[in-house]
Amino acid sequence: MTTWPMAEVDPIRRLRVLAAAVPGAVVTETTYDAPFAQVWAVAADLEHELPMYLPDVRTLRITRRDGERLEAHARGYAGMRARFDIVLRPGWCVMRSRLLLGGMAAVADQEQTRFAFLGGVHLPAQRALAPGLTLLGHVAGRHVLDRLAEQVRRRS
Repeated sequence: MTTWPMAEVDPIRRLRVLAAAVPGAVVTETTYDAPFAQVWAVAADLEHELPMYLPDVRTLRITRRDGERLEAHARGYAGMRARFDIVLRPGWCVMRSRLLLGGMAAVADQEQTRFAFLGGVHLPAQRALAPGLTLLGHVAGRHVLDRLAEQVRRRS
């Protein structure tokens, strides 16, 4: 039996595959001029840093940890609340609530870090809303990446 060589799928590619399965989900990517450890320390500090770079989150509190699986409760500025199931490991974070899907992925690139942010929703008529959600997602994703860059610079 012949086996085909499989190229390793890096976390950013994996995040793009996840986004492709959700209509209207968007992945926004950038490269930070900072090492992976520095960028991921900020991105993965969900309770303290996520509210600083994700503008619609007031607080996020981890309520359960089991290895790389977490549960968290988030509260937004408009009073919205959500419980998230999270998978968090170095270079990979996926957060899912009943209505929201979020994710982050990072890959070391010499002294820089490639970083991607995923945003998506689970709504009725999602396929019909996908074009508008995609446009909104690109704008929001860019804003999140810019705010994360500020937090990385602040911590360095």
